[in-house]
Amino acid sequence: MSKFVNITAGMYRNETITGAFPLVKPVQFGKKGAFVTVDASATLGSNRTAIRVKVPGPDSVEYIYNASDVVGAPAETTALVADDAPQFDNHVQLHNIFLKKENIRKRFNILDQMTDAVATGVVRGLIVSGPPGVGKSYGVETILEDYEAMHRLEGNKFDKTEVVKGSMTPIGLYQTLYNMKDKGNILVFDDCDSVLFDEVCLNMLKAVLDSGKKRTISWKSESSALRREGIPDRFDFNAGVIFITNVNFENVRSKKIQDHLEALMSRCHYVDLEMDGVEDRFLRIEQIVEDGMLDEYDFGTDGVTELVTFMKDSAERLREISLRMVLKIADLKKMDEDNWQNLARGTCMKRI
Repeated sequence: MSKFVNITAGMYRNETITGAFPLVKPVQFGKKGAFVTVDASATLGSNRTAIRVKVPGPDSVEYIYNASDVVGAPAETTALVADDAPQFDNHVQLHNIFLKKENIRKRFNILDQMTDAVATGVVRGLIVSGPPGVGKSYGVETILEDYEAMHRLEGNKFDKTEVVKGSMTPIGLYQTLYNMKDKGNILVFDDCDSVLFDEVCLNMLKAVLDSGKKRTISWKSESSALRREGIPDRFDFNAGVIFITNVNFENVRSKKIQDHLEALMSRCHYVDLEMDGVEDRFLRIEQIVEDGMLDEYDFGTDGVTELVTFMKDSAERLREISLRMVLKIADLKKMDEDNWQNLARGTCMKRI
């Protein structure tokens, strides 16, 4: 028994399309918004058996129980029983998911814009907070690679950006700030959270990000390391700084550290990617997968859906819910199409 939908507002190849059509796939969401896949061969020609019709949202698509009641429906249309109707007929819930995905996309677009603002010197400092494995570093590094390439084309021999990962001592921070002090340089702290929980480091960072015209940093303690490197005990800092961290600055328990972090936030632009729950992380995964993250694996639509569904069903056991985990499992699926799920259970999941 065929399923039909009534499209109340839709576009196909810049042409308005409405009316009743046999349903091929229910409403989905891609990079350009919502769409429904229908069979339009009866009206648009025999080669239009599965076209994607762009719609404003789920409310523009009605799942029909009796398509013969719709004006323009094919005469052979058969009434649908309730069991044949799509199981996600709660349009409000579907629309909320769409809005959440769009909000996540907007947050990452803001991250891209703000990274570019630091690269061009419009903004001095940026803090990016979000859970691990959702693409924080990837977006920042992609923009900075383009920035670096542009400077190379202009004849610059030295790198304009430096990414610091791992642990760092106060004296190491002072040296790094001195080496990157010039205007046009960008210093990125990627998961280098030790500088955010050390008071000496925090005081230096507050000076680095001060809103005054002159940002002067001092090191008045005796240091043979600084003498050997020829680094003065005082200098002006004119570069940009980006922090990429899993730490939510607004939820740090230590009152002393929290005061310092609030001081940093007042000096920086702070982007909270707002993905604290499991559902939000899966929405991000679905979004990036829809944007073509797994295209190179050639799994096809069904294969990609199978992979993401497997992750959702195994959410409580996965070691982490992240884009990295998607790629790990995709590699296993590519390696052994018949046994990839067992391999994933053995290598990507916690022991029961």
